[in-house]
Parts: sequence; structure tokens; C-alpha cells
Amino acid sequence: MSTESHRMENPILADDLARIHHNLGPAATKLAGSTILITGAAGFLGYYFVNYLVRYGATLGVAKVIALDTFVVGSPAWLEELAREHPQRLEVRRFDISRDRLDDIPAAAACNFVIHAASIASPTFYRKYPLETVDGNIWGLRHILDYYRDSSLQGLLFFSSSEIYGDPDPAAIPTPETYRGNVSCHGPRACYDESKRFGETLCWIYGTQFGMPVTVARPFNNYGPGMRLDDRRLPADLARCVLEGEDIILLSDGTPTRTFCYITDAITGYFLCLLHGRYDFFNIGMDRPEVSVRRVAEIYVETARELLGYQGRIEFRASEDPAYLTDNPNRRSPDITKARQVLGYAPAIGIEEGISRYLRFLAAEGQRA
Repeated sequence: MSTESHRMENPILADDLARIHHNLGPAATKLAGSTILITGAAGFLGYYFVNYLVRYGATLGVAKVIALDTFVVGSPAWLEELAREHPQRLEVRRFDISRDRLDDIPAAAACNFVIHAASIASPTFYRKYPLETVDGNIWGLRHILDYYRDSSLQGLLFFSSSEIYGDPDPAAIPTPETYRGNVSCHGPRACYDESKRFGETLCWIYGTQFGMPVTVARPFNNYGPGMRLDDRRLPADLARCVLEGEDIILLSDGTPTRTFCYITDAITGYFLCLLHGRYDFFNIGMDRPEVSVRRVAEIYVETARELLGYQGRIEFRASEDPAYLTDNPNRRSPDITKARQVLGYAPAIGIEEGISRYLRFLAAEGQRA
């Protein structure tokens, strides 16, 4: 192990990063000597990408990490602190990948790997910012693809989404990569779903026509540390409620089902996609168990009662927003056979353990919404 410090105040983060490093195994050696550009670096996934690549930078042999974000919701303290601690390895810039020019970043041309994670993923926020959502997934991606088209790039990771499948036919659950989807091009979710689908088309064109090493990841319901409590997706909403001692209000009957993938398993899968080094596309998530929204809420209550002395209960109400559940999929569960066989992907953290880790992380941070 390098003499570079991996010390972190939060033991959950420290253990999570160590798990990612262990899970990657020999694949991590491909990062040696590399410069890595990350868009959306201040977001949920960026939290783990940047922390791992910088804190394990000397061990990995990473030369430089260029972290780009628009910071429309502010610059997070963790990123500012990391930049102060590692000024030689981490460069942070305010940057809109859909409008600004990569030519203005001197180190960008020398990048070996690019992680395009600049996207609004919360339904609450992409409904509020539909054009910004489209811009990041299409124009931002196009700018990256054009800029690196004739370069010696070793890997480019595009984040698509399990939402490209829409509300699958029950016969397509678990859903394989070959399922073509049941998606509406109209309505409150279309800006996200359809821009991800078109983004995949761009990746196919540049991957097959120009030989670019672009790999597409289709995430399935990630959660864990790094997810903002005001994110408005289910795992963050439930965490906010139990931390504040509030009752949990579910704005549905609680019957829709999902599989949930803890962040360390997800990030491991995304690195394996990035390091794949050629055009392909993979479901990345946990394939079991498929649990109801109601059951997820119950696990939060049970875990928070044990860890935090939580005394709240679960209530069911109808949303005042008539479009709240429009095009909301009833089931979401991935077939990850392809990722297992091709990438060696093997998620292992069950939902009970993952929720416990998430709440313990937040408690250690002293976080409140």
C-alpha cells in the first residue's frame, strides 16, 4: 500500500472505497499513469468516483483527475476540501459540458479516460429542468465524442439509465439489455428517458463508425452515501424522514417493486465498464431481491429504529401533483448476466446492509436535510 493517506473521518466512506479497490482487483492497474476527466463530478456518483481516484491516486498511479461541474446547486464542501488536500492530483472547474469548450481546459487533450456523469437523474428535478436534462445527455455527450473522436482515448463511459426500458412487459422482468423498451416520447419523464436513449444512439454511432472506446452503463436504482438528502428520489427521501424523526409519507400504494444497488457495487460496475475499452452496453445493478416500495420503507424504519431510536411510522397518501406517477414503471429488475460474464461484475451488498451503511454514514456526518 502506498504511503499516501487514505484516512477519512467517516468510517463508512473509508470502508466503501477499500471495497471498491478490492473488488476491482487487477483491472485497476489499467488506470496507472492516466489522466481522467469526470463531468458531473459534484453529484452522487461523482462523490465516489472522485474520492476513490484521488484518495487512492498514488496507489493506482493516477496522474490527474479533472472534475467538471456546473455547480448549479452549489459547490459541495467535500469537493473543495479534497481539492485543497490534493492540489497536484485534482483539478476542479466550473464547466457546462453542453456549452463550454473542452479546448479551454489545457489538460483535457491528454485525458486517457472520460466519465460523463453530468445528468439530472431525479424525476423531481428533471421535470423542473427538462431542457437542461436534454442538453447534458445529448449536446454534452456530442461535444465529448467530437472532441475525443481522433484521440488515443482508452475508455469513455456514458451513463444511460434503466429508464430507457420504460415500464417493461412482465415477460421482460428481469430485463436484459436486448429488451427494446416501452417508453413514451411525451410526458413528464420523456426528457430524461428519451435523451438517454438518443445518447445511446450517439454512442453506437461513434463506437461502431469511428472505433471509439465508448461503453454504456444502464444503472438500476443506485443509493447510498453521496446522495443528497434533498435529491427527492426514494432512498434519499426515506433517509431524510428518519434522520429528522418524521413519519414516512409514501405518495403511492407502495406496491411498485425495484431492485436496489448499493453505491460500492454500482461504482465497481461502472469502473469495469470504463476499463472495458470498447463499444458495448451493460445493465449495472443488483438483480435480487426485487422488493416493494413499501418494504423498502419498512427496512428504513426497522434499521433507523435500531440505529437511531426512530419512532416514526409509514403513511400512504395521494400526491397533489396529478402527473406524479405518470409513466412510473411498476417493476424494475435487471438481468445482469452479460455484465457478470463479460466484465466479471458481481454485486454483493444486500438492501438491508446497504440501508444500514447509508444511515450510519449520514449519522456519522451529522447530516440533516
